[in-house]
Amino acid sequence: MSDQDSSTSSTSFPKYLEHLSGDGKAIGVLTSGGDAQGMNAAVRAVVRMGIYTGAKVYFIYEGYQGMVDGGSNIVEAKWECVSSILQVGGTIIGSARCQAFRSREGRLKAACNLVRLGITNLCVIGGDGSLTGANLFRKEWSGLLEELAKNGEIDSDTVKKHAYLNVVGMVGSIDNDFCGTDMTIGTDSALHRIIEVVDAIMTTAQSHQRTFVLEVMGRHCGYLALVSALACGADWVFLPESPPEEGWEEEMCLKLSENRARKKRLNIIIVSEGAIDTQNKPITSEKIKELVVTNLGFDTRVTILGHVQRGGTPSAFDRILASRMGVEAVLALLEATPETPACVVSLRGNQAVRLPLMECVQMTQDVQKAMDERRFDEAVKLRGRSFEGNLNTYKRLAIKEPDDKIPKSNCNVAIINVGAPAAGMNAAVRSAVRVGIAEGHKMFAIYDGFDGLANGQIKEIGWGDVGGWTGQGGSILGTKRTLPGKYLEKIAEQMHSKNINALLIIGGFEAYLGLLELAAARNKHEAFCVPMVMVPATVSNNVPGSDFSIGADTALNTITDGFHSAVLLSEARNSHDEFCIPICVLAATISNDVPGTDISIGSDTSLNVVVQTCDRIKQSASGTKRRVFIIETMGGYCGYLANMGGLAAGADAAYIFEEQFDIRDLQSNVMHLTEKMKTSIQRGLVLRNENCSVNYTTDFIYQLYSEEGKGVFDCRKNVLGHMQQGGAPSPFDRNFGTKISAKAMEWISAKLKGSHGTGKKFVSDDSICVLGIQKRDLLFKPVAELRKATDFEHRIPKQQWWLKLRPIMKILAKYEASYDMSDVGKLEPVHNHGELSAI
Repeated sequence: MSDQDSSTSSTSFPKYLEHLSGDGKAIGVLTSGGDAQGMNAAVRAVVRMGIYTGAKVYFIYEGYQGMVDGGSNIVEAKWECVSSILQVGGTIIGSARCQAFRSREGRLKAACNLVRLGITNLCVIGGDGSLTGANLFRKEWSGLLEELAKNGEIDSDTVKKHAYLNVVGMVGSIDNDFCGTDMTIGTDSALHRIIEVVDAIMTTAQSHQRTFVLEVMGRHCGYLALVSALACGADWVFLPESPPEEGWEEEMCLKLSENRARKKRLNIIIVSEGAIDTQNKPITSEKIKELVVTNLGFDTRVTILGHVQRGGTPSAFDRILASRMGVEAVLALLEATPETPACVVSLRGNQAVRLPLMECVQMTQDVQKAMDERRFDEAVKLRGRSFEGNLNTYKRLAIKEPDDKIPKSNCNVAIINVGAPAAGMNAAVRSAVRVGIAEGHKMFAIYDGFDGLANGQIKEIGWGDVGGWTGQGGSILGTKRTLPGKYLEKIAEQMHSKNINALLIIGGFEAYLGLLELAAARNKHEAFCVPMVMVPATVSNNVPGSDFSIGADTALNTITDGFHSAVLLSEARNSHDEFCIPICVLAATISNDVPGTDISIGSDTSLNVVVQTCDRIKQSASGTKRRVFIIETMGGYCGYLANMGGLAAGADAAYIFEEQFDIRDLQSNVMHLTEKMKTSIQRGLVLRNENCSVNYTTDFIYQLYSEEGKGVFDCRKNVLGHMQQGGAPSPFDRNFGTKISAKAMEWISAKLKGSHGTGKKFVSDDSICVLGIQKRDLLFKPVAELRKATDFEHRIPKQQWWLKLRPIMKILAKYEASYDMSDVGKLEPVHNHGELSAI
C-alpha cells in the first residue's frame, strides 16, 4: 500500500520558518538496537520535515554498522522514499548492534564517512545504549576530525567547516524503560499485541477452566507486564522492579483458589521476562506453572509471546507520537549550536519536549543499579510517578481485602453511564466499583443513564460483579443520551430514597450537560447537594476540561485500521473478481455494531478475509493506482478524530469544522492530488469530519473530486459510522479509564470523609467537577468554571490543544503550513513520568 502523502507542492522554504532554514545542512537518520513499531513513522517525519526545511537528509542503513561501513549504507533520502511506511512495523533502514562503533577506530571511520557527505546533524532512534553512543561520538567529533586531517583523509577546511556535531535522540523501545518520557515509540503497539493475545487466551481458558501464565518482554523493566495486567485484570503479575514478598508462593495460590471458588473460570498470571525475587533470583514462567500445578492441581499452560510484541502494524498512538517526535527532532537539530548539549525528544502529557540526553540516561541506569542492589522501593520511585501509580492501582484492584479489614464509610456511591457508548467505559466502571469498595463505600450501579435513574433502575454492585469487564466494549450498564432536566423530581426522589451520598458520571458531552443541569438544580433539590464528578468518555473527545476522553484512542485505531483494510480490499477487487464477496462480508460485519455489547469490528471470518487478501495482494499485481479515498469520521462538530486520524494515516487533507474551508480550498486540494498522481505516489486519502460543513457534504466532496479528477484519478468513499464506537477497547483506553476512574473515586472519598451523619451539604462549585488531563496534569475542574470555555452550540471546547498538531499533517503532506513553535525550543529539566502515561 502506498503512502497517502503528496509530493508535489513548492519546495521553497516557508518565510515564517526562515530562522530555521535547513539550507546547506545535512541530517543523518539511523535506527539502532532493537526495533520497535513506529520507528518508520519517525524516519518518515525526519525525512520530510528535513526536506521541507531545505536540508538534505540521509538514510544511514543498518544503524551504527552502516555508519562505520559507509558507501551504499549512507544514501540521500527523497520525499518519495518514505511513502508506504507509516503502517509498516520494524524499520525500513535496518537496525544492527555494532561492536566496531564501540572502539575509537570504528568511530573514526564513521566520522570520515559522515563528514565527506557534510553530515553534521544526527538523529538517532533507539534505546539508552544507542543514545549514549551517539553522545560519546558528539563529544569526540572535533578530535576525530583533527585525527582524520592529520592522516590526510580530509583537509583543514573541512575540519573548520564541520567543526561540531549535533545529536538529537528519539527513544524507540517497546519496554518503555527510558526515564524522562511518558511513552517511548513502540510501547503502545506492543501492548496491542499483548492484549490481543490475552483476549484470545481468555476465551479458551474459560472454556476449559485453565490457568494461563503469559510471559511478556521486559528484561529490565516491567512496564509491559504491569500495564497489560491492569488492562486485562490479571490475577497476579511479576515485575523486576517490585519482586513479590517472601511467602509469595502460598499467597498467590491462595488468591487463585479463592478466585476459582468464586466461580471464576480462568486465571491469568503475567510475568515479565526479567522477573526476580527479593534475592535477585529469576522467577520463570515454567517455575510458576509447576507451582500452580503442584499446589493446586489446576490445568495450567504457559504462553511466551517473544518477538510477536515487536511485530505488526504500529498503533495510531505510536504513529502520531513518532511523527510528532520526528518533526521536533529536526527543529531541535536546526536550532542547535556548538554549545547545545545532546538532547532527547520526549513526551510529557500531550506535549513534545526536549530533555538533556545524558541526564535521562543516568536516571535510567540508576533504576537498574537500585534493582541490582535490591533497593526495590527506590527502583519503583525512579521509574516515575506513573509507574508507581500503575503498580498501586493494580494492587488495589486485583486484591480484595477481607470485609472485616475494610473500615466502613457508611456512604452510598452511585455510578452512571451517560451519552453514546465509548470503548473503555466498562474498565472505568470496574475501577470505580473496586476502589469504592476498598474505600469502604457501598457501590450502586445505575442502568440506562438518567432514564434508569429516574425509574429506579439502581442496584448494588459488588467486587466480583465487575470481573472481566476491562476488555468489554460498549457499556454493560447501558447508556442513553437523555438529559436529567425533565426528570429532576424523580431523580431527586430516587437519590433520596437510595440515600446516594455521591455520584460518578462516566460519559461524553451529554454527561457534561447533565452535570450542569444537576448543579443548577441544587437550590431546589437537596438530594443533589452531594459530591459529583464526571469522567470524560466519548469517541468525539469534545468534553471541556480534558484533552483526552476514554474511547477516542480506540476510535482512532478503528479509523487507521479500517482505512488500510479498505484500500487493500478495494485494490484486490479491481484485480480479482473473487474478492467482491469478501468485501460485502466485511461491510456487514462492520455495520453490525450493537451498543452495550462486546462485538468486535472484525469477526473471525472477516479477519481471515483481510489477512488472506493482504497476502494475495502482495503476491499478485500491485493493484489499482491513481485512486483517492474519501473517509467520513464521527465526532459531531469536533474534528479530533479526522485530524488525528489524518496524521496517523498520512492523509492529504482533513476537513474539520474548526478550520473553515470553501470551494477554493477544495479546488486546491484536487489540483494538489492531480499533480501528485504524476509522481510515484499515486494514491490519496482525504478525511472529513461528519459536521465540518452543512453544504460540503461527503457526497459533494466525492462528486467534486470524481468530476475534477476525471481521467487522472478515480474516487472511493466510506462512511465509518458507528463502528468507531464499537469493538474491544484499546490498551490506552482500558488503562486510561482504569486510572482516571480510580482518581475520581479517591476524590469522592476525600470529599465524603468525615461528612457522613453530619448533615453537611455540598453546595460549593468545587464539589461538582469534571476530571480530565490538561497538558501535563490531572485536574478537577468545577463545571461552573468550564461554562466560559464551552461552545454550547457546537458542543466543543473553545480551545482545543490538538489544533496545534494540524500543521504537522499538512507539512508531512508537503503543503506549506505555519507551525506554532511557542511551546518548543527550550531544554527542560528531567523529572518523573507525568499523568498521561496511563497506558
